[in-house]
Amino acid sequence: MDVGYRYTNEMKTRLRRIEGQIRGVLRLMDEEKSCKDVVSQLSAVRNASDKAIAQIVAENLQQCLMEERAAGNDTDKLVKEAVELLVKSR
Repeated sequence: MDVGYRYTNEMKTRLRRIEGQIRGVLRLMDEEKSCKDVVSQLSAVRNASDKAIAQIVAENLQQCLMEERAAGNDTDKLVKEAVELLVKSR
């Protein structure tokens, strides 16, 4: 499912935001903020990461499906692979 895939600037921007959130969590720890604050921010990082994974898998799947259909191939295997990626990511 990965042949020739290009990652969009939107995807990269999303990951840079997550990177900033991680730096923010480390700053909270350095400032000895409460466990509740740190865990809350880590939860936000996890949610953002889950959304990034879903976006990457969905867009990659869409591209692969178009290529496979154009070649006249069966697409069932691609859909199963995408579902497995999403399940493994959780």
